Amino acid sequence: MSLFEGNEARRAERLKKMYERHRRLHELLKDHAADILDSNNFQSTKRHIQHGSTTVYSHSMDVARYSLLLNKTLGLGCDRHDLIRGALLHDYFLYDWHDKAYLSQRRRFHGFWHPGIALRNAEKEYELTDRQREIIRKHMWPLSVVPPTCREAWVVTAADKYCSFMETVGLHRGHGAKAS
Repeated sequence: MSLFEGNEARRAERLKKMYERHRRLHELLKDHAADILDSNNFQSTKRHIQHGSTTVYSHSMDVARYSLLLNKTLGLGCDRHDLIRGALLHDYFLYDWHDKAYLSQRRRFHGFWHPGIALRNAEKEYELTDRQREIIRKHMWPLSVVPPTCREAWVVTAADKYCSFMETVGLHRGHGAKAS
């Protein structure tokens, strides 16, 4: 086997493992949150940019994936169901926070206000557990002032900060909203 063939074989193996990991994560998301993933409101988040060129939909999916990976890697023993659902709904505010006309009504403090708005929206559509409410309400800590009190909320908060940073500085590019 030549050096080139060896590199190709290793590359193919890495891609196969990455695909398999992505498939397993997607199955977990579907198992625990098919109702959220299939809802019209959640699908509408594909039209709004969150950070950089990443949509709210892609950001929420990434936060759910990274939350699962963080939980598994650190062996934290979080409840997967609550972790996934809270992560998917943490930014369920359902508006374009870049729209200055809309934000003038919201006093332009989106970072402070959106967890409460996301929680109200999520409660209208889904039956939430106390942990899921905690995740959504406190994911913006320290802006939310009161820190999270459950592991799941801490994990989603950390995953959200990581994903937000990577999206904002352009190191993790998402799929932007399609031009109309």
